[in-house]
Amino acid sequence: MTRTLVMLSFSVSFSFGRLHAATVVADSARGAELFDTLSCVQCHSINGKGGTVAPDLGRRIDRNFTPASLAATMWNHAPAMWASMRARTIRTADLSEQAAADLFVYFYSARFFEKPGDAGRGKRLFSSKHCSECHDLTGAKLPEATPVNQWQSIGQPMALVNALWNHAATMRQEFAKKKLNWPDLTAQDLTDILVYVRNLPSALNAATRVEITSGANGQALFDSKGCAACHSGSAALESRIKGKTLTDIAVEMWNHEPKMPSSPAPLELGEMRDITSYLWAAQFFQDQGNPAAGGRVFMAKSCAICHNDPASGAPKLAGTGRSFTAASMVSTLWHHGPQMLDQMKAKGIGWPRFDGPEMANLVAYLNAQNAEK
Repeated sequence: MTRTLVMLSFSVSFSFGRLHAATVVADSARGAELFDTLSCVQCHSINGKGGTVAPDLGRRIDRNFTPASLAATMWNHAPAMWASMRARTIRTADLSEQAAADLFVYFYSARFFEKPGDAGRGKRLFSSKHCSECHDLTGAKLPEATPVNQWQSIGQPMALVNALWNHAATMRQEFAKKKLNWPDLTAQDLTDILVYVRNLPSALNAATRVEITSGANGQALFDSKGCAACHSGSAALESRIKGKTLTDIAVEMWNHEPKMPSSPAPLELGEMRDITSYLWAAQFFQDQGNPAAGGRVFMAKSCAICHNDPASGAPKLAGTGRSFTAASMVSTLWHHGPQMLDQMKAKGIGWPRFDGPEMANLVAYLNAQNAEK
């Protein structure tokens, strides 16, 4: 099955306590270019394309992957990476915070959109979720039910969800006629069903694409399509989608349809992409860290030895008014890491290693310190 990774681009607003919010636009197309120009591709590969010295980043799949866990992974890997680059005389360019954000989106898209699915489970689900009651694989059971081999959305999960959303009223009527309950789906269910239909003979050459826009029109559409009328206050979606993947959000929309007081407004495919991008992008970089726990990480990982000592030459991190993100931590690592490693070796300090929650807590601590007046 052919897999095509396309552009993932969105605008994200960062807000840290009383710090001024900054808007960052991250773009996986730029990230893909940086993967080459920063020489990552000489050692790493993405879905088989690139070097073989280091792991294929497109095949290391973790559904709980966050920006903080990516930053922690890159931080932990840094000393070995620098040693390998020196051995191969690999020189690389600068990595700004913007560039780091672009790389984050590229890596995340490779990991997220290639989630494993099972065609056997998908085949069983196609029947148990009553898809086969109306949709034949090659013929027409109902005039309004397009056969699977004619689905234009086989390779595009977002297009499939859009089609399901727009045909929900018709499907609701058919389920009522057949006395069937509305079938709830999980993200894994949708993934398995898509793998099944993509492996049908008529779809073997379908390219898998997940297209995410900047979400620039998402807020306006969210309002004009009536979503905001219900999803505000205690029913607001921001906290409810925290940590959700795009597929999670898509199936939640499907499962929510029969609970809506009236049939939902139809959406064009571009509108579905904009709304989903807007909802997901707003929470992508915002890992939930605990400042108090981050303070303990700051001490336990020996950060304070240098960063709280002006004589060390290390910059002071607290009280500067600077905001931190997982992307800025990686950019800082890229700029100062080799020098920092040498200084730590001279002082007999081991290189600090983090897991995802520790990195998220550390970022939250630094931002809390900089938010204080």
